Amino acid sequence: MYKWLRSLLFLFPPESVHHFSMIILNGISSTRTGRYVLRKAFSDEDPSLNKKFAGILFKNPVGLAAGFDKNALYLQSLETLGFGFIEIGTVTPLAQDGNPKPRLFRLKKDKALINRMGFNNHGVDKVVERLKKWKEKSPESGNGRLRIGGNIGKNKITPNENAWKDYAVCFEKLFPWVDYFVVNVSSPNTPGLRELQEKESLRIILTNLQDLNRKQKIQKPLFLKISPDLTNFQLDNVIELSEEIHLDGLVVSNTTISRDGLKSPTEELESIGPGGLSGDPLKKKSTEFIQYIGQKTNHRIPIIGSGGIHSAKDAMEKTGAGAGLIQIWTGFIYEGPYIVKRLLKAQSLL
Repeated sequence: MYKWLRSLLFLFPPESVHHFSMIILNGISSTRTGRYVLRKAFSDEDPSLNKKFAGILFKNPVGLAAGFDKNALYLQSLETLGFGFIEIGTVTPLAQDGNPKPRLFRLKKDKALINRMGFNNHGVDKVVERLKKWKEKSPESGNGRLRIGGNIGKNKITPNENAWKDYAVCFEKLFPWVDYFVVNVSSPNTPGLRELQEKESLRIILTNLQDLNRKQKIQKPLFLKISPDLTNFQLDNVIELSEEIHLDGLVVSNTTISRDGLKSPTEELESIGPGGLSGDPLKKKSTEFIQYIGQKTNHRIPIIGSGGIHSAKDAMEKTGAGAGLIQIWTGFIYEGPYIVKRLLKAQSLL
């Protein structure tokens, strides 16, 4: 069924059809009957799927990665599809349009996407307004509550030496409304952003956020999202710093700028141009990074595994390598809304 629907949706530009699909889903989930039907079809509310991770109880270990619902517009709709957690963002202090369109592309032969969105979002204040409304409708306790992650970044106009201020603004404003944070310094689509992955630049951003976190009555987990294009030396530095400042964990990984081993023709790739590659071609590299970090640290650093998860087998490879939770994005586009239920059937995820 979904393969037929996907072939129809894939006739239209990816970014346009994304918003169109979510508007339709919002319409269905706006009624009690619609929400009931969607949950019955796509969700699994079995309490045995609950997962404790980084001090938080998740209703299940399958989440939706940042970038799908950048502005907290679709939380009610996405909850009906069975996700245990949803990561909003990347959110920046000021609203920004992102890069010119078109900026999202399908590589059908590779079951992949290339994006150069550029942190397009409505700004932290607008996102906070929506999260407040969401919290009013969502129960504050119970094993079935959807968890929300806040993925935070810097504005394009902010110079790197002041980037720590942007992360601090987003952290403080989002703090009452999200369950955990992810620092994004690894997107390839904001000029110079990946330079912030260097150890001393990271130290400034993360230690300041840790200081802000410690001032709160109850601290919230702070994660760092890393690039799959790091060298071993850079990755070792990230590991050392994470342990040194007691970071709560890593999200492994963001998109890659590599085009190695793709099935798509060179002329297609050249016509698309630069951007971050996600989906099936990222699977092996992200899993190798998870495994490397686990071996280096004896699995002391909690990991959220992301990259190329299209099947239960892919998910089990991530958890087998050391990931405590997993996130999907491109797999959701290619495999459809039944993917969460299928992944949860893989008991090795628990």
